[in-house]
Amino acid sequence: MKSFFRYLVICTLCMAACIGADAQKRAAATVTANPSLAPYFSDPSGASLSPDDNGFIRRWLLLEPILKPNRTNTVFTDSYIRETFGQEMFPGQFTVLPKDGEAVKMGKEKLLWHALDSKLFNVKLYRYATGLGKERYGIIFWAVTVLDVPETIENVRLMAGSNSASMWWLDGEEVLILSGDRRMVMDDGASERLTLTKGRHLLRCAVINGPGMSDFCVRFVHEDGTPVTSFTTSNK
Repeated sequence: MKSFFRYLVICTLCMAACIGADAQKRAAATVTANPSLAPYFSDPSGASLSPDDNGFIRRWLLLEPILKPNRTNTVFTDSYIRETFGQEMFPGQFTVLPKDGEAVKMGKEKLLWHALDSKLFNVKLYRYATGLGKERYGIIFWAVTVLDVPETIENVRLMAGSNSASMWWLDGEEVLILSGDRRMVMDDGASERLTLTKGRHLLRCAVINGPGMSDFCVRFVHEDGTPVTSFTTSNK
């Protein structure tokens, strides 16, 4: 009898491992499974990715869009954005580093996180949603990446642009808000001076949009305006 139960346990563990490996394989091949994403994204390659030559961060974990119907983008005031993003949409939304393929339950729907590298300096959220067959308008996107900083970097600013409104958090602390009905413009908003201490940091953003396109771009710059490129990004 003990041998029989031991056999069942072993079989169960093997099945779980196979299912987990299969899910991980599917999650790691988002672009392969959705070819229309290929002009804008690639499946991550390598453990880390440096910013591009201009400092733009391209490695992200992107959550499938959350429905938030809005007929116009003019409602995106600072207070509206803070109230909306301040509500808990899913556990750990300001603290947890999600895993590629991990599911977030939103009512009866499950939304997945996807690890992707943007091929462009701006992350094409509209194309991301379209490529996955998801809603493109009246939505909220969440994005997270890990910064691995080898040596402390002082007096830098986070520079971001988004279509439409967005908020940005570094290690759970708000550093920038871009409100109103706006198109994405490089370096559209700047944070206060920041220090990127040696070690790991979580950079997170949320982008909300009603009608129209959705995308964002972000980088860090030194006091003299030159891009910060001496760190790497990862999704683990």
